[in-house]
Amino acid sequence: MTNRYAATLVGVLLSAAMVLPLGGCRPELPAPLTLADAASVDAIIDTYVADGIFPVLYTRLEDKYGRVIYEHGAINEALIPGVAVDGQTWFRIWSMTKIVTISVALDLVEEGVLALDDAVTRYIPEFDGLRVAVARDGTPLAAVDDKATACPMQLVPVTEEMTVLDLINHQAGFYYATTGIDCLDEPLAAKNVAKAKDSQAFVEALAALPLAQQPGSDYFYGTNTTVLGIVAERAAGKSLKQLVRERVTDPLQIEGLQYGLPDGVKLLPRTSGKDGTLRKARPGELDIFGEDVPEYDAANELYLGGEGMLATTDGYADFLRMLLRRGELNGHRLLEDATITEITSPHTQLDSEYGYNGYNLWVNNGKRANGNQGVGGLWIGGGYEGTHFWIDPKREFVGLIMSQISWAPESGWGRDETIREAIYAQLSEE
Repeated sequence: MTNRYAATLVGVLLSAAMVLPLGGCRPELPAPLTLADAASVDAIIDTYVADGIFPVLYTRLEDKYGRVIYEHGAINEALIPGVAVDGQTWFRIWSMTKIVTISVALDLVEEGVLALDDAVTRYIPEFDGLRVAVARDGTPLAAVDDKATACPMQLVPVTEEMTVLDLINHQAGFYYATTGIDCLDEPLAAKNVAKAKDSQAFVEALAALPLAQQPGSDYFYGTNTTVLGIVAERAAGKSLKQLVRERVTDPLQIEGLQYGLPDGVKLLPRTSGKDGTLRKARPGELDIFGEDVPEYDAANELYLGGEGMLATTDGYADFLRMLLRRGELNGHRLLEDATITEITSPHTQLDSEYGYNGYNLWVNNGKRANGNQGVGGLWIGGGYEGTHFWIDPKREFVGLIMSQISWAPESGWGRDETIREAIYAQLSEE
């Protein structure tokens, strides 16, 4: 946060002054980046909202020292009256939770509490009886091309050991209720896992469902990171909420990143543009788990490590700066430099022409679908309701584009690249 950063900086400079020789120079920060024409970026954000494409947009850039390079927000007052948006506005961040959970797990790995090659059943023995769903010809359902012919499914034994690394890399075989394969989606939706009482109930629900593939066989996006969070809980003997607080937010001095809604805070409404017109989302439209969505009551005891956190843009920017600063923030080291290298190294989706996937961070190469070349080498992620971030390790800043919409109208597709291109076109160093 900017105020925390300022206070910390003052303390550092005063300490340095006490040990510098007479006439010595105090350390100075490098000149900040600036946007040559910030108003041109403002106009793009304002237009997206004024044209009824997004209900709210807030964009923020911070350098590695916490200095705000740029910020601007706009809100559709007809749809969301009487609300302002800024760096302290709380958002449902969904899959932006994943890299937080992965960081906690890797911290436990560094301490020797966990190992990447540990069997998941060492911590979740309830998964001993898991089976794999295959089509009639024996093809795992995750690999079936024609989804309409995938059912009825057959069940076969799990022949490969599921590891902690499989969970991190989305290679364990868990999935969401949006595969398009009815015999996978409907049973998962019926379990109502987003409303499970606690992690034990969540595990029991998943244990009764098949995997979509043999563990370790391929990349298939799903609830793998939530299972990783439960592994971390059982390995450490603490809830994921405690682990995040004790290992991440408290020592790194991050405010605005947590499980459970703070007192007195009301979240922005859920919206959708699926019909081409922006409106309030209907019940069940956010169907990644089926009918229900995560519970944000502070008393809730299920901490979804892949989907369940809340954050302010300011708070999440602090977490991203920890990654940018190679595992350190505000004088505390969460992860070793070598671990950050592992997080951002190629692990899955290696055949993509647009980049590769690290540990749930997409590392782009700048190539775009239209054949043009943009800025590459960015570490990118996002969430189900229109939240997006990137880390630029070369220029040493982080960026966030925040909204709350489950499906943008078609005219909003490409939003993140459009805003990011406008930013980089105006980026200059003083």
